[in-house]
Parts: sequence; structure tokens; C-alpha cells
Amino acid sequence: MRDPRDGTLVGHLAPSTAEEAVRAIERARANQPGWRRTPAARRAAALREVAARLRRNAEDLAALNARETGRPLTEAREGVAAGVATLEQYAELGPLHRGRSLMGDPAATDVMVAEPRGVVVVLTPWNDPVAVSCGLVGAALATGNTVVYKASERSPFTGRLFAELAAADLPEGVLAAVHGGAPMGAALVADPRVDVVAHVGSTRTGRAIREVAGRTGAKALLENGGNDPLIVDAGVDPAWAAEQAALGSFANSGQICTSVERIYVHRSLAEPFLDLLTEQAARRVPESAAEEEVEMGPLVDRAHRDHVHAHVRAAVEAGARCLVGGELPEGPGAYYPATVLTGCTPDMALLREETFGPVAPVRIVDGFDQALLEAADDRYGLAATVLTASMEHAQRAFRELPVGTVKVNAVFGGAPGGAAHPRRGSGQGYGYGPELLDEMTVTKVLHLGLPRRADPAR
Repeated sequence: MRDPRDGTLVGHLAPSTAEEAVRAIERARANQPGWRRTPAARRAAALREVAARLRRNAEDLAALNARETGRPLTEAREGVAAGVATLEQYAELGPLHRGRSLMGDPAATDVMVAEPRGVVVVLTPWNDPVAVSCGLVGAALATGNTVVYKASERSPFTGRLFAELAAADLPEGVLAAVHGGAPMGAALVADPRVDVVAHVGSTRTGRAIREVAGRTGAKALLENGGNDPLIVDAGVDPAWAAEQAALGSFANSGQICTSVERIYVHRSLAEPFLDLLTEQAARRVPESAAEEEVEMGPLVDRAHRDHVHAHVRAAVEAGARCLVGGELPEGPGAYYPATVLTGCTPDMALLREETFGPVAPVRIVDGFDQALLEAADDRYGLAATVLTASMEHAQRAFRELPVGTVKVNAVFGGAPGGAAHPRRGSGQGYGYGPELLDEMTVTKVLHLGLPRRADPAR
């Protein structure tokens, strides 16, 4: 594992063996009945202890995240803080997660009770490893499941430290961690003793998990790739729109599931918007100390950088014009410049596929109807943003865009407790929020009638 900022060695971590994976699942299965019987309030107390321990070790977690993935340290700290807050949220919600009574025969009692599903395999990504791990692991543990956890092979040390810190405040065997790449993940998913597979990562991996889960009977919770559009409507401030576009396209070097992947701007705003977005991109430089500039970290590794650059190069060859960036920098590491392209067309990979890098491909449209139609024409279904001064257009975007999350006049943000519900190629099942507790449980219906007493005359 090498630091994508300068190529220096972070360390070696041998992958777990197949036998270790089997033992982890066996321990999780053996310890699940005891954890299930643990009162919900005690499970919640354990989660609060985990959250407190992670908070005390936040700097170590953030530093490892920065070394492994190149994420700027400030953003890495924010990821840890978000994860801690999510754990605390599930510590509050877990004991409140319950069934409901039904109105049936007055001589009987009918209730619906939520029960844990059993053993949950949690597979987490490298781009926000602590926050995502806290969400999936926290929801699974709060509802009485046990967890076998595997972090991405691109952030193994962050994953290992997270698992060690979390397990310290949990009963033995409730949270087990294994290490490795795709073969290890595939082995965990294929095990018939697994009840849930919760995965955040690529669409290709999610599709494979869905197929295997269809054979084993496990529930698949998937948050996968996205190709999120940003619509810039007529009548908005182009400077503000450019700031939003830059934030959505370049934060964490574009390596966020809900990053802006394609931009549709109204022709009346196109010229000032492109000029201002180009200025915003030029301000993003590697590890800058100048106040007027913004630090931007590298991509996770050079293999991913090659993927991003291939999308950009193919678009330019097909007729797009690169206004800034778009060139492989010299020197060590996996840096890629903030890049803005115009003249993009719907058939280009930049608009059809997830690039997952600091690239802002812009398509100029003649009106909101065209923007909405092209933004909706996509095989993914994660999120979308519209910047507009029109309430009518905001309502139409909310109703007509086939995605799980629509954001109006802000590329990021949302109230605590919000859930993600991806569609189509972006996954299935709820992620985060109280609804994730529902995904981690199964409902059992009880009908409790009165016994017929023996006739004493007989």
C-alpha cells in the first residue's frame, strides 16, 4: 500500500486466509443469539462507547485515511466526525425500533415484531471509509445482528484500526474483521450462513453481489456507482452556480458517490458560467498554502488516475474542448488537475459513465426541458441537483428525475436522519437513516389467542 501523494510505502497488510474468513463467519453465527438477546438499551450503550473511542482516536483514523487514499486531512477528519455522529444516532434509534400492534379479535393479541436478520457482511469503500463503516456496522449492531467486516483493499489500515477500536467495546465475536481484495469479498458473499450483504462500492461489484445473493438467499443492500447530473437553470447567479458546480465536481477530488458527474447549463448562462467555473478549477492545486487557493488531494492511485484521464482524452478526441486541466502532471503521486470541458455530447463516456474524478463536463442546453430530459436519460439512479429560481422547475425536477435523492439549490447537504434509496444501477435498499434499521431486521407476526380450557365435567 503506497501513499498516493508521493508514492511512499504506507505498509504491508497480508490478506486474511480463507480459513480465517470461515472462522469469522462461524464466530459471528455462534455469538449472534447472545447479542440478539442483549437488551436494546445495552446494545445502544455499547455503541455509545464505540463512538466515544472513535472520537478519542479521530486524529489517528484521519491520518491513516489521508495516507492511504490521499484525502486532505481536514476532509478525513470530517469523515470521522460524521461516522461518530451516525453511531450516536443509531444508539438513540436502536432501542426505539420496534413493531406495532394490530387491531384484531378483542379476545386475542396481534403484534408485528422486528427481529435481527442474523449475520451481516459489511463491505466498505475507500473514499469515505470511517463514515460508511459506522453507518452500516452501527445499524447492524443496534438491531441485534453480528457483523463480519471487510474494508476496501485500498484503505486496509484505516479499516483495521476502525475494527480494532470498535471491537474493544463489544462482546467477543460480535464484530469480526477480515482483510483482502475481491476474492475475499466474493468468499464472504458466497457463504450460505450469511444473512445480509451490505456493500458500498462499484456498480460492477454490486451486480455480482446481487446475483450471488439471489442464489444464497441473503438480503443485498447496495449503494453503488452514480452519474449524478447538475442542472443550471436560466435566471440564477452564474458565480454562485459555478461555486456549486466546483464544490460538487472537485470535493475529495471528485471521489464521492454523490459527486457532480455531468453539468447541463442553460445557454443564456453558458459563457459567464464556464469562465467562472474555469477560474474555480484553476484555484484547486495540490497541497496549497496560499489563501486564495484550495487544496486538492490526489486520486486514490495511478490506476484510477488512468481511468479518469482516459475519459477526458476520449471526450477531447470526440470533439470536446478542455478549458483547464486535462493533462497528466509530472512528479510523484496520483494527482490529477481539476478539469473543465465544454462541447460535451450525450454519447461521450464522460456523460454516460461514472468518472469519479475532478472533472466537470459541461453540456450547453437550450432550455430546462432539454436539461431535464437528458439528465433523466441514465442507467444510474443515485442523486441529482438542480439550481433554479423557479418553483415550478424545482417541483418538476423532484418529480421527474428517476433518482433516490434530489437536491435543489445545494449540491451537498441534508437534515440528520435522511436516508439514501438508490435505484437501478446505483443499488437497492435504504442506506443510512432510521430506514436502514428496517433493512437490518425482519418482521415476525404474532397472533396470541386465548386457550380453550378443559371441561372439568369431563
